[in-house]
Amino acid sequence: MVKIRMARGGRKRAPIYTIVAADARSPRDGRFLERLGQYNPKASDDKVLIDVKTEAISKWIKDGAQLTDTVRSLFKKHNINL
Repeated sequence: MVKIRMARGGRKRAPIYTIVAADARSPRDGRFLERLGQYNPKASDDKVLIDVKTEAISKWIKDGAQLTDTVRSLFKKHNINL
């Protein structure tokens, strides 16, 4: 099963999360299928989500991928409709 989830990156106390499509059995920061955007929780409100590929996310969802609860609530909070 493919999940659309976040992989952690960045430095200590300065995380930057990459939104990825990954196999559910892969580790959090392990192998992924496609990079779909970035989330920077420390940035100002207009720069929190960076380069989100909504068309690619819609394609993955159409093919059976599931959003994790965290990614779903993040998209809902920032008005990204899929």
